[in-house]
Amino acid sequence: MTSLLNNINDEVFGTYIFWAAVLVAKMLLMSLLTGRARFKKGVFANEEDLAGSKKKDAKPKFDDPDVERVRRAHRNDLENILPFFTVGLLYMLTAPSPFIAINLFRAVAISRILHTIVYAVVVIPQPARGLSWAVAYATTFYMAIQTALYFL
Repeated sequence: MTSLLNNINDEVFGTYIFWAAVLVAKMLLMSLLTGRARFKKGVFANEEDLAGSKKKDAKPKFDDPDVERVRRAHRNDLENILPFFTVGLLYMLTAPSPFIAINLFRAVAISRILHTIVYAVVVIPQPARGLSWAVAYATTFYMAIQTALYFL
């Protein structure tokens, strides 16, 4: 019996690792983006964070639209990038065409980066956010279906 790990092409694996690392860095930067929005607006969720506030009557606030926009973008990353990490690894076990696999990984990563840009950095009206979300979602879903069918 051959090992499933023999199905993993080194170039495909290297590409997956690169884009996974880029997406991890992107998700980590989302925390800094949230902090930037909070400091820019002087809006904080915790009492102790208000100590340096210039406003004497400042109170914790949970509904600032700019801060919440960044937080929603971050949550969307968690809902979509984390499944990609799992499905991408499993998909490699199906011995996919290197050309297809590499471009699927690129498509997910680039569309997730674009999603953050149009959602939380430079807000661009729909359908920009929806399209960038849909590309990554459909690509991840495709890999999940291909993996399930391979092991059926």
